[in-house]
Amino acid sequence: MGLTSRTTVYALAALAALCVALLVWLWPRFARPGLWQVLGRLGAVAVTQVTIVAAFACAVNSSYQFFGSWNELLGNVDTAPVGVTQAAGGNGGGSVNGISSVHGASLVQAAGDQQLSRVSGLPSGPAATVGRVESVKIIGRRTGVVDPAFVYLPPQYFQKAYQRMRFPVIVALSGYPGSIYNLAQHLRVSQTAGELQRKGRMQPTIMVMIRPTIAPPRDTECVDVPGGPQTETFLAKDLPYAIKSVYRAGHDASSWGVMGYSSGGSCALQLTMRDPGVYTTAAALSPDYRVKDDPTTGNLFGSGPGRQARIDGHDLMWRLKHLPVPQVSVLVANSKHGEKGYAQTEAFIKAVRAPMRVVSILPENGSHNFPTWVREMPAALTWMNGQLTFPQDVVPRHHAGKPAPGAPAAPGPSPTARHGHGSVRAEGPEPSPTATVRR
Repeated sequence: MGLTSRTTVYALAALAALCVALLVWLWPRFARPGLWQVLGRLGAVAVTQVTIVAAFACAVNSSYQFFGSWNELLGNVDTAPVGVTQAAGGNGGGSVNGISSVHGASLVQAAGDQQLSRVSGLPSGPAATVGRVESVKIIGRRTGVVDPAFVYLPPQYFQKAYQRMRFPVIVALSGYPGSIYNLAQHLRVSQTAGELQRKGRMQPTIMVMIRPTIAPPRDTECVDVPGGPQTETFLAKDLPYAIKSVYRAGHDASSWGVMGYSSGGSCALQLTMRDPGVYTTAAALSPDYRVKDDPTTGNLFGSGPGRQARIDGHDLMWRLKHLPVPQVSVLVANSKHGEKGYAQTEAFIKAVRAPMRVVSILPENGSHNFPTWVREMPAALTWMNGQLTFPQDVVPRHHAGKPAPGAPAAPGPSPTARHGHGSVRAEGPEPSPTATVRR
């Protein structure tokens, strides 16, 4: 039985109920005086409590997908096969699950269900009408990492008018320990993007839902750990390379953005400011602005004379003060009341200077949880998508700029957005005018 399967949850719940019943039935016997009776009482209570806690923990894990398998729970993580190379046909064939030109040693391979069938509100119908979400695994060409992912392809991806177009990409990162199930079910990444696109508030975009926890249960905070997991390399090099090798995804950094919540938001900021040649746009919901060691991370920065430089390099406030500012656009979100990171977010906003630009979503009230992040998603995605380049024609360069029949012209940068729970504020040398984003 899988760790996250409903059969496992029901079996543990039944075992817990049986233990409670046995405890009630046997308690009169244990009530007699004597050493063995005392030990019996202690053992019965301990076994009952352990089964109840196990059943509860399994149910919570099944819902939130902290650990996807027994191996992950025990710290045994799969690694990529040696010698994996790019798929044939680097321009990207299309869909992965049975219909595409994904062959042999593709860096994006069809995966099992990965709890996708449990996600509500996914597209149902012809892909050319409603789009499609695919369950895949991403294989790192450089790092050897194998990471699960869901990939949302918009309806236009399957339409003839767009068959020669490359699409912008937004990578959505979960928090720690997190899972792609959280992104699909609780943050509702593909559902929100699909609804915004149907309403004309978002251009057709590929959404890649992936977790940055590549070496569970360790939290690597998107850092290339000396002698350890190379998370930044996987997300900044392996992931874009793999997606571009299979899907019709934009090849220029101007068509790539990254977003996330909690530590995934921190990672989005880190990737954009440290790797602006890969990601030019980020949206960070309830992020931190500095990476530091804690019991879940272990030693992220190694030792020796280079340790302090590595620590400083992952301190975004330090980078803004001491290093050249990258030409990127970022959105940060934090609630004024209910979240502890508001003061740090305000300090980050004030520290940003040209050519970098920052906007913010600052609701009056909120918490460090999915209801708050779901509230912020429509405005964040609308703003973010407006910064990305679309369309990109896949025909030779002398035909570039000539859109396919029926394809829309690329929109300009989106204005500053405002929604009902907090404003999206623009900071920088050229503040945008304010427009209304309707829910």
